[in-house]
Amino acid sequence: MNEFGKLCALVSRNIKCYFKDKFLFFVSLITPMILLVLFATFLRGVYMSSFEGIFRAVGFELADARVVEGLAGSWLLSSILAVSSVTVAVCSNAVMVNDKIENTLTDFCVTPVKRTTLSAAYFIANFTVTLIVLLAVLAVGLVYLAAVGWCLAFTDILAILADVICSVLFGTLAAAVIGNFISTQGGLSAVSTLVSSLYGFLCGAYMPLSQFADGLRSVICCLPGTYSVGILRNHFMTPYIQKLTGLGLPEAGAKGLMDSFDCNLTFGGKFDKVGYVGGTQIPLGAMYGILLGACAILFAVYFVIVAVKNREGERAVRRPRRPA
Repeated sequence: MNEFGKLCALVSRNIKCYFKDKFLFFVSLITPMILLVLFATFLRGVYMSSFEGIFRAVGFELADARVVEGLAGSWLLSSILAVSSVTVAVCSNAVMVNDKIENTLTDFCVTPVKRTTLSAAYFIANFTVTLIVLLAVLAVGLVYLAAVGWCLAFTDILAILADVICSVLFGTLAAAVIGNFISTQGGLSAVSTLVSSLYGFLCGAYMPLSQFADGLRSVICCLPGTYSVGILRNHFMTPYIQKLTGLGLPEAGAKGLMDSFDCNLTFGGKFDKVGYVGGTQIPLGAMYGILLGACAILFAVYFVIVAVKNREGERAVRRPRRPA
């Protein structure tokens, strides 16, 4: 079997190992599903009140409540997808960590398979699994939006799919780099818990950045995960805001929604009532550039880690054994 055939076989094996572990699959899905349920039952009213406050500030009276229901749902779905692209990737990377713990990886290393092939198989399998899970979450979310209020066009769905792929790439690369330094089940549990609890706040997914202090908001805008949230916000929420503009929402109200709920990311400046004053607004193209640039840096770091470990492994194999 050539190296490509070995790669395909290993990728298939890693994907099967993930889906065979029902508990691991459940843990990967539980965070996005809990967030979706919490929103539908408790948080929806909070966001609706925030939207209505902006409407009152600009003197706009809403005629179609379904548009605002869909706007609130689109904000939450963009949050879930951005957070899950990292949290699910960390959970699904447990296949590689478990292979370390059970010495399966050591067994692979003594077979005629290159270590680079092993590393590539883990990465491709992790990317595939994370993408499958997020597409399932996206499908559930789109059904929810269709039920409460639909404003998305086919081109918007394609843009959202591209955003999901970019976010999954970022999450998979981050998980791959982190996973190389984890070799125990306790370490994996600690990292998974830490990422699940903190990442959503650090990237502005759980709370709009406009609610943070100006200095902290500027710090968060330096983190690449924030731009995963930003691109998803734009393609989910902009069609709803355009619909509201068509219904008579003034331009100041549309800008207030874009600023308040992170469609517009601004570095520096100050948030005043319903919009940013001063600072530098980051264009959508720059958001993609920052996110993909972070992916390129993570890939380079991952490549160096794999190369160093491969060299160490080769030295260990060539090292002569001492006589007993």
